[in-house]
Amino acid sequence: MKLLWIDLNSSYAHSSLALPALHAQAGDEGGVEWHVLSATVGEPMAEVVARASELRPDAVAATCWLFNRERLLHIVARVKAVAPRCVVLMGGPEFLGDNEEFLRAHRFVTAVLRGEGEEVFPRWLKVWDGPRHRWDGIEGLCYLDERGAYRDNGTARIGRFDRLAPPESSRFFRWDKPFVQLETTRGCFNTCAFCVSGGEKPVRALPIEAVERRLRDIHGHGVRDVRVLDRTFNYNGRRAKELLDLFRRYPDTRFHLEIHPALMSDGLRRELAEMPPGLLHLEAGIQSLRGSVLERCGRTGGIRESMDGLRFLCSLPNMETHADLIAGLPLYRLDEIFDDARTLAGYGAAEIQLETLKVLPGTDMRRRAEEWGVSYAPLPPYEVLETRETTAAELQTAARLSRLLDGFYNAKPWRKVVRRLIVESPLFLRQLLDYLTGAGVIDTPLSMERRGLMLYDFCKTHYPHRLARVSEAWIEAGMSLKKAPAENVRTKRLSPPPRWTVVYGSYDERMRLCFLPEGDGEGGLWFGFETDTQRPTPAFKAVTP
Repeated sequence: MKLLWIDLNSSYAHSSLALPALHAQAGDEGGVEWHVLSATVGEPMAEVVARASELRPDAVAATCWLFNRERLLHIVARVKAVAPRCVVLMGGPEFLGDNEEFLRAHRFVTAVLRGEGEEVFPRWLKVWDGPRHRWDGIEGLCYLDERGAYRDNGTARIGRFDRLAPPESSRFFRWDKPFVQLETTRGCFNTCAFCVSGGEKPVRALPIEAVERRLRDIHGHGVRDVRVLDRTFNYNGRRAKELLDLFRRYPDTRFHLEIHPALMSDGLRRELAEMPPGLLHLEAGIQSLRGSVLERCGRTGGIRESMDGLRFLCSLPNMETHADLIAGLPLYRLDEIFDDARTLAGYGAAEIQLETLKVLPGTDMRRRAEEWGVSYAPLPPYEVLETRETTAAELQTAARLSRLLDGFYNAKPWRKVVRRLIVESPLFLRQLLDYLTGAGVIDTPLSMERRGLMLYDFCKTHYPHRLARVSEAWIEAGMSLKKAPAENVRTKRLSPPPRWTVVYGSYDERMRLCFLPEGDGEGGLWFGFETDTQRPTPAFKAVTP
């Protein structure tokens, strides 16, 4: 049997674990001839279809996500048209809900698999071309039988997660990507209504020894960026400590973790505070700083504990913590989103990620959307259109605020000055958003330089006392000293003052100096640029009072 796996990803850097995870269990036995077509959603569809059609496969399989669903269905439908006898099986998060309507509307898809496929996919490969009644015992399989009746075999669950062969053992595991994904647990203790993992109970974990073996293999392949897929890294404090001890053995690797800020014991705080700088990158999914919103969404952990834990995480100098907010949650109002973004900036979050809620198949949020007054798009990405508390126009404002945060707060050159302005003024975010919207650029990709120019122009009118801070950020970002944000900078006939306080670097008399005055006196900031390397960013910074 020729099996074609269509591996359609969001970008080249990303690679789904589905193929290697399933192949690791099935192996190359049983007369299955595996073929893989890897592509991104941005590639010309005709080229992808042409490559797939050349094979004339007996069976086609693919994982369907909200980001690739539309393009994937177009590709699969065309492959089916040129190879009409092939059987098409699809899986993934898109099929965690009721699948009858989908199968009747997309007759070129033979069956879909709901749930975890590692154990049942190899079983399906043994009976893929047999009569449909032989599919009845395969958990999670949903299909139309020979008479057109819908068959639903429930949801496939892995009982012994620790007994699965690791994806890295498959010849299809992608070692050439800039990062790898590592799943040390499956399932989630939490019950968030908006998450597909909200119903995955119990949490199943790999033994630490197994995680160690896999990390040793990953490190041996030269990979230095590991995305840990566990839904809540610190759901178990003792296990979290064991994993942190393990991560310490790989000081040249960067680990990305999702952490629950409400579950921060004193012991875990000490462990995190003592981790080597740069080893960890944390994602703190707070979603909202409103207790009523989190309670409605079924998220465990008190709001007071969550905010205290988040404040601690953001204060750690040895790692970055990114915080997530979700617009469109029931009971969550637009003015509260603005206030919560300001609070997170006050905590010093390295990034603030504001997304619009996606009402995903199989989630409690979708089942109770009407009850909670949530209207959402029926097609991917299933974004919320309005709620009882937030109008469609307000959700658009939240989407524009997200772009503002990405472009100015999350951009390292402007983060410090923007954070200061957010904290100082409750009106700053709204004023800057109005300015960018009025200028017609809020939906336009802007270069780092253009963002700096606009921030300087905005502050000239609204926050002139902070212009020097924007100029400081401009210089440190290596931008041109001939443009507006550097209009007050002196560059000619400069010599070092008698005394200055060094901020960073070491002064060399061969350096090219520039001086940014502050106030009416002689005080200000000095920057030194290396003349031999021609680096645009300063290598030296000092201050004179």
